[in-house]
Amino acid sequence: MAIKTVQAIINGQTYNLTFSSSTGKYEATITAPNKTSYTQPNHYYDVTVKATDDAGNVTTKNSSDAVLGDSLKLYVKEKIAPTQTITYPTNDALITNNKPTITWEVKDADSGINQNSIGITINSGAKITTGITKTPIEGGYRCSYTPSTPLNEGNNVIKVDCADNDGNAAAQGSVTFKVDTVPPTLNISSPAEGLVTNKSTVTVKGTTNDATSSPVLVVIKLNDGEDIAVTVGSDGAFAKDITLVEGDNTIKIIATDSAKKQTTVTRKVKLDTKAPIFGTITLTPNPVDSGKTFVISVEVNDA
Repeated sequence: MAIKTVQAIINGQTYNLTFSSSTGKYEATITAPNKTSYTQPNHYYDVTVKATDDAGNVTTKNSSDAVLGDSLKLYVKEKIAPTQTITYPTNDALITNNKPTITWEVKDADSGINQNSIGITINSGAKITTGITKTPIEGGYRCSYTPSTPLNEGNNVIKVDCADNDGNAAAQGSVTFKVDTVPPTLNISSPAEGLVTNKSTVTVKGTTNDATSSPVLVVIKLNDGEDIAVTVGSDGAFAKDITLVEGDNTIKIIATDSAKKQTTVTRKVKLDTKAPIFGTITLTPNPVDSGKTFVISVEVNDA
């Protein structure tokens, strides 16, 4: 008897093998499935071979065969790397929380994300793979991590890594951002607290700075009125003339940095433009003996 046909069945497709006189074997060039075998039971495609002789006798073997089974397991690996995107903080962000919850997404359309490969690196620290929350989403995971120690004041760099179950590593994701938890400095040299003056105009002078998120915006509020804009020099110095109202005045100087952190200094100033008014004046005794003392009594009021 002679062999009539030899076939291979892979992923539901049947392929006819042709006898090769040079090798003495039945062969075929087959295109592998376009999806990874990782998602298959036991992570491989089962290959079934079927030989039929011209008498109609059939022999079939597959991956469960005790002798030939291992050679009938087809492993297919994808070559497309996963994608990952950091969603918070964003690049060039300025945030006021030094322990932010960092969030990012990792996705892979074929073999899927290897959970153990998901990691995050903060600044120059070691890669972190524990303590990361991984919430399943379509095609991957939404990840989050909250640092246990505060981030740097100022610039910080976060990097994330992952790979799929076929070992393809994603391009490293990275963002650079700033943390600012410190309000700006604000030093007021004029006016002095409790100043009493007869001049209706007073100059508010001072300096301000913020090491992390300059420039600093300065406004003045007189008696809780509208904001009065102030020009701040490149050195942080400013001076602004304001017009007082008669009597008590409250001056608030408010410095706000780019992270919306504020510092406020308050000065109480009194404007008194009314001169004193004399009332009665008495000299006792009057007349007075030469070389003797007398008392002068003056009634005066400060309107």
